[in-house]
Amino acid sequence: MSARLAIVTNADWYFWSHRLPIARAARARGHEVFVIANEERGFGGRIREAGFEFLPIPVARGSMSLARDVETLSALRAVYRRVRPSLVHHVAVKPVIYGAIAARIERVPAIINALAGQGHLTGAPGFRGIVLRGAVSLAYRAAYGGKQTRAIFQNPDDLEFFVRRGVVARERTVLIRGSGVDLDAFAPTPEPMGVPVVVFASRLLRAKGIVELVEACDQLRARGVAFTLRIVGEPDVENPDAVPESLLRAWAAAGRAEWLGRRDDMPAVLAAANVVALPSNYGEGVPKILIEAAACARAIVTTDSPGCREIVRDGVNGRLVARGDIGALAASLGELLTDAALRARCGAAGREIAAAEFGEKLVVERTMALYDRMLFDSPRDRQ
Repeated sequence: MSARLAIVTNADWYFWSHRLPIARAARARGHEVFVIANEERGFGGRIREAGFEFLPIPVARGSMSLARDVETLSALRAVYRRVRPSLVHHVAVKPVIYGAIAARIERVPAIINALAGQGHLTGAPGFRGIVLRGAVSLAYRAAYGGKQTRAIFQNPDDLEFFVRRGVVARERTVLIRGSGVDLDAFAPTPEPMGVPVVVFASRLLRAKGIVELVEACDQLRARGVAFTLRIVGEPDVENPDAVPESLLRAWAAAGRAEWLGRRDDMPAVLAAANVVALPSNYGEGVPKILIEAAACARAIVTTDSPGCREIVRDGVNGRLVARGDIGALAASLGELLTDAALRARCGAAGREIAAAEFGEKLVVERTMALYDRMLFDSPRDRQ
């Protein structure tokens, strides 16, 4: 039995990098799949070439403008009236909040709300942070209400956080850890020879720990450890926490880091790395770069925080450090950079973890099983 499915994300590039396998699997099962997102980087054409109907909507990811959010809500309602989906799968904060409201108004039969972490709100400081978290909590309660709604979380910390606060009932939650990794494309390769390379690859936000990483690398160089830091990514102009391009260029000019910009060949980037670092202070789901690094058998240094510790086990496939602890970050990087045998052991263990727990096929299978339950179980079964 086929159905009309809508996958809603905040940006076209995010769908392409994180949700394309889900869409392809749903289409292979006979479903008609619509992709709804803000068109930011010109990925709409790629989505259409892949055989999906792409419907652009305005989503101001970094804006707190009520007028712009009302525009998003109105656009979603119009799309749902046109498409009449049997199921909508919202991903990320604004699609979840406004998409769920629009879907309930337009009487969409089944709603899945997926959070890829809690984002920058977890660390928003002071009174503003308290107000923001309170407002978002109320919005989530509205989004997750209704017997036809299910919530996907990427890590158990986030799931327990929302259940304990009464935002969503436990029986309406599903844990699917991350977006998965193509284990054939991201395969182990021998480490590069010569001066070791540390790679940071992510959205270039301060909350991702990039400033702390550069400072930790400065400390290591002062101790005589030779290595190269490569930064992969581009400033997220929609996010007020973005690292400015001027700072990235200043780091490069001073020899503190190489900035490669956005790269679409991540297997090659990781093959040229010895260590992958993501000292994130962000509210992560399960960072895709860490899953990819593990699949490529690369040792990892990251923070002991929700999402990051799902893929990295301290002393097994990398090191976990406290958020914001530059000294511990430098020490962990130094340990791995100066011990090739330790990196090899961590890399081999990481590949085993990625293959057993984070393969793309596993994520797709669990998502399709949820689709089936939402689409084809009786209404009584969904209560």
